[in-house]
Amino acid sequence: MPWNPQTYEAFADHRMRPAIDLLGRIALEAPTRIVDLGCGSGGVTLLLAQRWPGARIVAFDNSAEMLSSARARSTTIEWQQTDLAAWRPSQRFDLVFSNAALHWLDDHPALFSRLADAVAGGGILAVQMPSNFSAPSHALMHALALEPPYREHLERALRPAPVLEARDYHALLASRFPRVDIWFTEYLQVLRGDNPVADWTRSTWLGGLLELLPAQLREPFEADYRRQVLGAYPKCADGSTLFPFRRLFLVATAA
Repeated sequence: MPWNPQTYEAFADHRMRPAIDLLGRIALEAPTRIVDLGCGSGGVTLLLAQRWPGARIVAFDNSAEMLSSARARSTTIEWQQTDLAAWRPSQRFDLVFSNAALHWLDDHPALFSRLADAVAGGGILAVQMPSNFSAPSHALMHALALEPPYREHLERALRPAPVLEARDYHALLASRFPRVDIWFTEYLQVLRGDNPVADWTRSTWLGGLLELLPAQLREPFEADYRRQVLGAYPKCADGSTLFPFRRLFLVATAA
């Protein structure tokens, strides 16, 4: 789907915090080769560059729009457009890093096997992915997409459980890494606006579904979703909206 950097970064503070938390658990002193998978508009990649200024950093994303924004931020980072599902590295990296990107890809057993192969000796695989797909923000969207007349256009694109259970990732990685650290964090995000949860999903999952609908169905689908999600996330007395958001983290350290 086309990505809009400005729309995505409307919630930049909330989207950046998990990346910062993930960075805090990476115990590498001076990695020389770093890859950022799903770099988006480059904000998190800049944090990698600031922490390890001596490292060569290659950042991949499949969105030309996002990469255009990223390239304007730094000329020293190597920004490259690629399909992450087809990524096959020709070298190993001291840090294989991915923040809020791998949940867009299928077949995580095969994917994480390839990621493990890309980690150099003594290196780290560090990943953060949303694990919020049973929340009303996503469940309502999924249910609406299965109703007529939307179903015939959207059913094949639905991915209700793109992230595995924590124990599944441990099983995938424990034989490859002597230390595997996996945890969940639920952030109670305090949002502002008339319907901020709908605005949040509009820049990700909702936007992708709308792109698949015929033009005449997009407005009624979005209007119905926005009405439902507004009821699921009512405003607080101070006018804010609380949006709990659960995320999965893993840090695997190679021998």
